[in-house]
Formats: sequence, C-alpha cells, structure tokens
Amino acid sequence: MKHVLKIENLHVSVNGKPILRGVNLEMQHGSTHALMGPNGSGKSTLGLVIAGHPGYEVTEGLISLDGVDLSDMEADGRARAGIFMAFQRPVSVPGVKMADFLRHATTNVRRPDRKEGEELIPMREFRKELKEKMEQLRMDPEFARRYVNEGFSGGEMKRAEILQLAMLQPKFAILDETDSGLDADAVRLASASIAEIGREKMGLLIITHHDKLLEHNPPDFTHVMLGGRIVETGGVELAQELYSKGYERIRNAYPDADRVNQEMLSDESAEVAVG
Repeated sequence: MKHVLKIENLHVSVNGKPILRGVNLEMQHGSTHALMGPNGSGKSTLGLVIAGHPGYEVTEGLISLDGVDLSDMEADGRARAGIFMAFQRPVSVPGVKMADFLRHATTNVRRPDRKEGEELIPMREFRKELKEKMEQLRMDPEFARRYVNEGFSGGEMKRAEILQLAMLQPKFAILDETDSGLDADAVRLASASIAEIGREKMGLLIITHHDKLLEHNPPDFTHVMLGGRIVETGGVELAQELYSKGYERIRNAYPDADRVNQEMLSDESAEVAVG
C-alpha cells in the first residue's frame, strides 16, 4: 500500500489569531519534501499541527493519513498511526534511559492497539535491532544508557532524534530545522544519517534554512510558505535558488502574502515585548 498524507485547505489559529490560511499539501510515502520560507511564515506551525500539538486550533480544513481523518486524534494516536516529528528543541526526560524510551516507543508504533502494561517487544529482539541501528549511524553504545536528552549537546539531541527515526520507521517524518544550532560538519553528518536509515522507506517533510541538510536528501518537491500558505512549489532547483538568492523574488511575486507575513511577524514581536 502506498501511504498518503494529505492536507486540504488547512486554516489554523492560536488565541484567535490566524496563522495558517488555507494550506494544501499532499505527500506520498517514499518522497522527500522541503518546506522553506522566511521567518514567521508558518512552517513550524504546519509541522506541529500535523503532529497533533494541542496548542493550535484547526478552524477549517482536513489532515488525513491514508484517507483517515486525523482531526480528533491526539499526538500519541498520530504517532502510533505513523507520524513522527523531530523538534527544534526536544525536551529532556531525567531518569529515563534512551534504550527504555525507545523500547516503549517502538512497541507502541508497531503495536498501535497495545494497552499500557501489556508486553513490550522482547528484550533480545529489541537489543539486536538497536545495536544494528546504532552501528549503522556510527553511535557509541553507551549513548543508549544515557537519560533522554539530559546533558546532551545540540548535536547529540539531533542524533538521538535520528536514532528514534531509525527505530520507529514511521510512515511520515517531519524534521523541523534539524540543522538548528549545529555547525556545518554536524549538519552534514545529520543529513548523511537521515539518508542512511532509508529515506525511501518513509515520507520526509524537511523544514530547513540550510542547504547542507538536503545534501544527501535532495527534495522531490520544494514548497515555499509565505503569510501562512504555500505560494509556490518546485523541485530541487527552487531550493537551490532560495539558498543562493533569498526570498526577494517570492516576496515581489506574492505581495499580498508578503504583507500578511509582515503583519504576523509584527504580532509576534508585540507579544514578545508585552511578555
């Protein structure tokens, strides 16, 4: 079965303020999509809404996975259904080792009907698979014994999320600025690691400002967001243009969306100033 993630006419608000204004996007399993745009355009919001973040209100439109409406499904249910999101700033979980966390998460994804307290993946089977994935990603085995993200550097947090991605093998993965806070060498390593775990085995939505993250993962489609909607779609050449020349052409081509984007940025700045 060819899995399909579809976003149709998606409108989203936060505290009554519109953020997304009619987003349409369809992703096929095995394809790579780059999502780009200037600050405040709604890129991260789209990723969070797909993943089921409770802080956003969907006021219109539909998100579906293989024809199933995800609207009433919480984040945990969407993860079990095959949606994965790597966050810009993942939280730490003191007292929980990476291996234990991954065993529970992997079991829940592979057995979506499992109830809390029911049997996990057999330990021997899990350890064998975890060892293979860590060797593939050239990770120190001691990493699995550390508490989740506690005391991790920025690069280690990203590596931890890529390990999760390798173990969970979701239908669709959203990588929200996985390059954030990393130097160029670390970004190249992250890019190569994503490619190594088999991007053809899942659909990838890569939200990025960094061309190096796409070095080993050239997008089949590049989407440009401005003012809360996707205004232009192209191939890898569009991503290359935006890296080299910026967004001036996009802003000039879509003045109404650019005006909305500036208003959204002004609202964000005002809230920060008040806060």
